[in-house]
Amino acid sequence: MTGIRLRWRRPRGRHEQVAAALVAVAVATMLVKAAGAAWASVVRGWPVAVALAAAGLLGLCWWGLQRLHRQRTQAALAAALQIPLTQIDALNDQEFEFALRDLLVRDGWRARQVGQKGDQAADVIGQHTQRGRIVLQAKHTTVGGKVDSKVMYQVKGTAGPVHRADIAVVVTNGDFTRDAREWGERHQVHWVDRERLRQWADDGVPLHTLLNLPARRPRRSTVRRAA
Repeated sequence: MTGIRLRWRRPRGRHEQVAAALVAVAVATMLVKAAGAAWASVVRGWPVAVALAAAGLLGLCWWGLQRLHRQRTQAALAAALQIPLTQIDALNDQEFEFALRDLLVRDGWRARQVGQKGDQAADVIGQHTQRGRIVLQAKHTTVGGKVDSKVMYQVKGTAGPVHRADIAVVVTNGDFTRDAREWGERHQVHWVDRERLRQWADDGVPLHTLLNLPARRPRRSTVRRAA
């Protein structure tokens, strides 16, 4: 069964023509009145709209200024960060990791503390636009304590394959055995002993200057395509 189609036809006769004209005039009058009412509403309400827009703009500017102020304050505090060795010696293991994170931030890295059980030889991870990705393994010990080469093996085995790091560093407030130093230098695992830590934390020497880290592009993860 087909639907009924409605078709328009021209008015026939004088009576239909007059009726059609009256309907057209009525519709046009309604449209004019509606447009006039809309315009009047806009004219009456524009001060409110302008006030709301101005308030929103002022609020956005205030928020932006507050954020900029916070960033500058944090940057100023980070730039002035200095931690004496005596204070570092008094920290616990986790506090030591957070201190290393703050020192990286001071030096211009975006860094976070990640050390926990099963961290796979990474306590702090940082990212730098010019120097790539760095992994720090923190070894807080008693004064005179030494880090052996086993730690260097662990860091070397996970820094690149697991954490995609360009730079691997072991940091201690103690010292390293001779084997650990030599193995690290042969296999590109940097070490920061007590003296280097003093220069970094207390004297304010940036880590990349202390270790002579070259500028490089950050490592990009490789995406394997399915065969």
